[in-house]
Amino acid sequence: MSGRPAPPPAFEDALTGQRVDFGLLRRLLGWLKPEGRPLALSGLLVLVTAFFQVILPVILSVVVIDHLLLGERNPAAPDLGLIALTEHLAAVTGLSPLILACALYAVCQLAIGFAGHGHRMLLIGAVVAALARLREAVFQKLLRQPAAFWDKVSVGRVTTRVTNDVEALYELLRSLGTFLGEFVPFFVALGIMLTADVPLTLALLAFAPLLGGLSLAFRRAMRAVYRRARESLSWLNQQMQENLAGLSVVQLYGRERENLARYQETNGQNRRDETRALALETLYGALTDSLSNLALALTLFLGARALGAEPSTVTLGTVVLFTRYIDLLFQPLAALGEQYNLLFRAMASGERIFQALDWPRLHEEPASPAALPPRLVGGLTFKDLRFAYDPATPILKGLSFTVAPRSTLAIVGPTGSGKSTLIRLLSRLYPVTPGQLFIDGVDVTAIHSRELRKRIGVVLQDFHVFAGTVLDNITLGDPAITREAAEAAAATVGADAFIEALPEGFDTVLAERGRNLSQGQRQLLAFARVLATDPEILVLDEATASIDSETEAAIQTALKRLRTDRTTVIIAHRLATIVDADQVLVLVNGEQEALGPLDTVLAASPTYARMHRLQFEEPALEGGDLEGEA
Repeated sequence: MSGRPAPPPAFEDALTGQRVDFGLLRRLLGWLKPEGRPLALSGLLVLVTAFFQVILPVILSVVVIDHLLLGERNPAAPDLGLIALTEHLAAVTGLSPLILACALYAVCQLAIGFAGHGHRMLLIGAVVAALARLREAVFQKLLRQPAAFWDKVSVGRVTTRVTNDVEALYELLRSLGTFLGEFVPFFVALGIMLTADVPLTLALLAFAPLLGGLSLAFRRAMRAVYRRARESLSWLNQQMQENLAGLSVVQLYGRERENLARYQETNGQNRRDETRALALETLYGALTDSLSNLALALTLFLGARALGAEPSTVTLGTVVLFTRYIDLLFQPLAALGEQYNLLFRAMASGERIFQALDWPRLHEEPASPAALPPRLVGGLTFKDLRFAYDPATPILKGLSFTVAPRSTLAIVGPTGSGKSTLIRLLSRLYPVTPGQLFIDGVDVTAIHSRELRKRIGVVLQDFHVFAGTVLDNITLGDPAITREAAEAAAATVGADAFIEALPEGFDTVLAERGRNLSQGQRQLLAFARVLATDPEILVLDEATASIDSETEAAIQTALKRLRTDRTTVIIAHRLATIVDADQVLVLVNGEQEALGPLDTVLAASPTYARMHRLQFEEPALEGGDLEGEA
């Protein structure tokens, strides 16, 4: 909350390019491959729509005006066989050719409506399905990222990738399908216009370079604007997530006004970026509309002059046809610039999404994972274990010790000594160097992390409650954990009493982050969640720190029974919770100060002796300055 953090270079480098990345575009379109059938049908309906869009002006101008009203037997513009069709239908039905021409016009208009609707629905369905898979792929990649990833990337900025950026891609893909369909009537209309009147067609085509130059100028201006807009929106989401997640801290320290000011500053920057983008889009639309109207004015002027000439070089129907075809001729050219705008807006989002997909894993799974027995013995071996979050600041500096199977190891030490880091390496939340950490003689780097974490149950001080019932939060949706097993685990840790007092018992839906539970109750659920999985190795990271003395006494009794057949590692500052530990490891600045039974460590470790004196001999100073965790 101290200002905008600097993201790691690799996180933003992809946002600095100034060209259209066609490789990125091909990759994006590749997500549409499974939707080939609906897209093909959508394309067919586009052709149907385009055909009738070209037919409509011909019916009005050539058939009705020139042939039926003015009696032109050989109109200058091609009639595409519609005159013969109208006369044939008149002969068969006995109806007036004018009525039949109007009916044919209505049928074509309905065909455009139904075919256009079918095309749009098929296209939208295919795009939504493709982007749903893309969103799931990003979410799956984020779920599998190790803890080191989240040390560098904020949740708010990643959330923008999964929501807003995917939505920007939807606008691109949806409009791209419609845009491609606009060029079919463009070429057909151009051919008919050249057949009807070459000079008038060439005069109108003189506007094409103006539209092309306009599109090029706006293309260059829009990408930088859209990039800044997406970036400011990302920072806006990050600030929202940080402030809501830490709302209690914000309120306790009276930071509402300051944080609102920071949010308003970022929001103002996003508003300015979005306003610039919309202003450019609006200006582009106004200029293209003006060019289209100028082309219409030129058509009317040249057409009127040609009609007034002796002899006349065009027909009235031809002039009307040209006025109706102006949209078919200029709309694709104008849409080309708009499509560029959408393309650049989506390119900024696409870069960010695929960057998230391509973020390298900081440690890979073994190619041939070691097969573990159905039940581990639980022996732990640490050999010269070293680790550093930052190479310049080592955290663990060569730890070597063993933990006997089904024994209890307590780890103590001052803040920053590396206690929590040690258990994070045990669970492979951070990469471990091969040959430094073993379980039952098997290198943990040879074990798939998913299999490893099934065997290690970790209870943290901060327990996360998910949306759902009490039972859901114990089982986490694991079908291998039955309701009976979950209820038995809750009873073992003494959580059944408060659960059964809830309105729906185990089926009570918990509020967001478990607000309808006390801190102690949430911690009891954490114990039940771990015990329901029946792990061979149990890790408690200051797990009873948030529980009152009476509840802690009950839990300690339960834990003694639970540790009977499990290897247990306890991180604690309250020495009363580790009096029955088989060994105590004292860590100071990432180094082993002492290891052994309680009495041995008390005599050998100045750090442990000081902690013991503060907590047992000087109760008024209990906890001293040793609380916290590395």
